Amino acid sequence: MDASQPGCGPYFQSVALVRILVDGYSLLHEWRALAPGSSRFSAAAREALITVLTRYADAHTTPLTIFFDGSGAPAGTPKASSSRQLEVLFSPPGRTADDLIERVAYRMKDYGEVLVVTDDLVERDTVTGFGGFTQSCRAFIAEVESALGDFNRDMARINRRERDRFRQP
Repeated sequence: MDASQPGCGPYFQSVALVRILVDGYSLLHEWRALAPGSSRFSAAAREALITVLTRYADAHTTPLTIFFDGSGAPAGTPKASSSRQLEVLFSPPGRTADDLIERVAYRMKDYGEVLVVTDDLVERDTVTGFGGFTQSCRAFIAEVESALGDFNRDMARINRRERDRFRQP
């Protein structure tokens, strides 16, 4: 199923996703507001994406993996990092992020629903071909921005409530 279609957002709120797989450079290409003035393949752009998706993963219950093409990456590019909610992977030489995403999506299908975020139409067709879900980068950006806005409003409300509670004698 292509989650980029209108009306698919609420569907994913009711489906238990086991993991969200993100094509990092595809998402960076669409999300120009992150690291403005930086190349879409720069360390600054990658770090900006990792930072915002870490915040999203903190506010969301579904674990997330960001895949970047590792071939041609500049010296000093980290190999991978991982936490319970967010994993960052770079493809090894001779492999692409797309290869890894498709392989992981296929292998995880027996464990539950996986959502692949990419604008690569071939990758989306491959994933939907074996029953996986896909979402366009633009739709995912809107979802992330909405979720972070909700999270920030909730935190502000909680902070106000706690502040008012401690102000009362």
